[in-house]
Amino acid sequence: MLRKSLSALAISAALSGCLSSITTPNDNNIDNTFTLTIAHINDTHSNFDPVQSSFKANNTKVYNEFGGYPRLQTMAEDYKQQAQKNDDSFLFLHGGDAWQGSAYFKLNEGAMNADLLSKMGLDAMALGNHEFDLNNAKLNEFIDSVNFPVLAANIDTSEDADLRDQKNLMPYRVFAFDGNKKTIVKDINHLPQGADIVAVFGLALEDMANLSPNTGKVKFFNMVKSAQKTVDMFTEKGIHNVVAVTHVGNSKDIEIASQVNGIDLIVGGHSHTLLGDFTNLGMGNNGMYAQQVINPNNQNKTCVVQAGEYAQAIGRLQISFDKNGHITQCDGRNTLLSNDDFYYDAARREQDKFSDSDNQKVVNFIDKEENITITDENQQLRNLIDSKYKPEAEAAYGQVIAQVPVELKHERRPGDRGSDQHGSDVAPIIAEGQYYWANTEEVRNVTGMKVDFALIGAGGIRTNIEAGQYREGSVALEMLPFANFLSVLPVSGADIKAVIHGAITATLPEGSHAGKFPYGGHLRYSFTETTLHEVGQLDSIEVMTGSEEDPIWTPLEDDRTYNVVINNYNATGNDGWTPLFKAQQTQSDRVDLMYVDGKLTGFKVKNIAEIDGKYQVNYHSSLPSCKDDNVRCNTDAQSVIDYIANEKATLTPLSYEVVTFNRAQ
Repeated sequence: MLRKSLSALAISAALSGCLSSITTPNDNNIDNTFTLTIAHINDTHSNFDPVQSSFKANNTKVYNEFGGYPRLQTMAEDYKQQAQKNDDSFLFLHGGDAWQGSAYFKLNEGAMNADLLSKMGLDAMALGNHEFDLNNAKLNEFIDSVNFPVLAANIDTSEDADLRDQKNLMPYRVFAFDGNKKTIVKDINHLPQGADIVAVFGLALEDMANLSPNTGKVKFFNMVKSAQKTVDMFTEKGIHNVVAVTHVGNSKDIEIASQVNGIDLIVGGHSHTLLGDFTNLGMGNNGMYAQQVINPNNQNKTCVVQAGEYAQAIGRLQISFDKNGHITQCDGRNTLLSNDDFYYDAARREQDKFSDSDNQKVVNFIDKEENITITDENQQLRNLIDSKYKPEAEAAYGQVIAQVPVELKHERRPGDRGSDQHGSDVAPIIAEGQYYWANTEEVRNVTGMKVDFALIGAGGIRTNIEAGQYREGSVALEMLPFANFLSVLPVSGADIKAVIHGAITATLPEGSHAGKFPYGGHLRYSFTETTLHEVGQLDSIEVMTGSEEDPIWTPLEDDRTYNVVINNYNATGNDGWTPLFKAQQTQSDRVDLMYVDGKLTGFKVKNIAEIDGKYQVNYHSSLPSCKDDNVRCNTDAQSVIDYIANEKATLTPLSYEVVTFNRAQ
């Protein structure tokens, strides 16, 4: 079978098509004194196995799988060997959020990530927000275990007991190149003579404490000021080739590039943006890859890249510098890494496999496209996953709770990646399940409240619902892996409108992080963007009474109090759902729900305080630790498991649309 990436013998031919738009150094008489090749990934989220997906080949829907760590390993090694053959300088960078996202992480926490990432040959990784999902002791173990540095120049760990002595958590790393030969510069006051010097520094989210409550006593500083200070320091030391590896989102990367002088390249993460035009695959145009942004001095430019999510793709670019460290060219692309088993149907049964002739047509199509390639898995890494980690993961999935006739897609923001104006088919099911559970007799006996509707942020949902058998672990280990507990919160209609309007508005800028985008259960709304990527208005919000089969829709009233079920993370106002925090600053009637000694137990909230940029929930009685053996906190997932098992034996989309999102043209 023809492939673009098969072996070391085929590397040269394979890569000649992958970067055909990259200009050759010294084209058009440009004075390029140094050219650097960079491969990059981000937001891999413990997706060690491939992700089931689909694309269009000449308008034919093809069901396949993309990525996984063994395919990333194969492609990264191909890129490295090509660079070695051409004597090119080369770096491999990760834009952060390696943690969370799969059953593997739930079972192995950071240990499996450290094991597999250390085999990839990374040169550095940005510090992502999900790296704080456990606690700083676990994060410290992870950083201690990997064979590459984790970078963040805008943090201070000196007061944190777990991270203050961590030597592998660095603001930057400096490399010296002589062609493909690469060395680490240990003392930037004594740069090696005659080498090409590249500084790579990291940036973390400045509002990390609001997004990730488990940050301990780590302090986070303004991204723009820290970046400029770091670049100025490099300039003073005589270092002019500067790369930032960030985990702040594509729109923030562009903002930083427009406000900081001297960053040549930003390798980003956080917004899960697969930059590039993928309309040839029926996946939409996701924005310019290697966009060059003018710096505030109106002289220099910064090149900005990002490579999607869930280990499905890898980016590669070449960037050339003149003698003053200014970029003269920056170009490349993201490439989706596919398997070679194709199906007519999402169920992926043996009888659904493409015929030999149709299979060859897809292979021929892929062979002509530059942004997709068939990639073999690295067998050594595949064997390690299958033998050491997969058996425990497979055993943890539990009972089958439903059959899924057709794959249900989760798109955070409607209209992205070829989705329609209604967006996710998954989020409304999750919200409906939480509404259903919160109104069961068991729960109402604890809360004393009938719930009117549910709200959920799109970023808390981590997977599609794949066709075929659907199991308990598909929800608890993959779909909703954060083990949040549900909150029932009385709140005004005006505050709900403020949450929805504010959360949507924050996602409007191109390349912004869309995790806060809201969906509902027994609730629907329409929003119209009036100025592209800037502002919009809520056209309507309606609450459903009755049933899904016989709904009655009533406009949301500003001055009425509604009982809303939301996971505790968003109910506290995190991730920009700030109106909910403000509504509970003085007092709250919220009840948080978890299982203690196997019994559903409610904990009443007194109020929420803001301390050092973090929201602290104060209870009328002490809250048990979710780490205790007798405590189970993941009522967010349990609610959905109960709903699907009892009400959705055949799992299909809801009969009504929750979101109508009209984008400006």
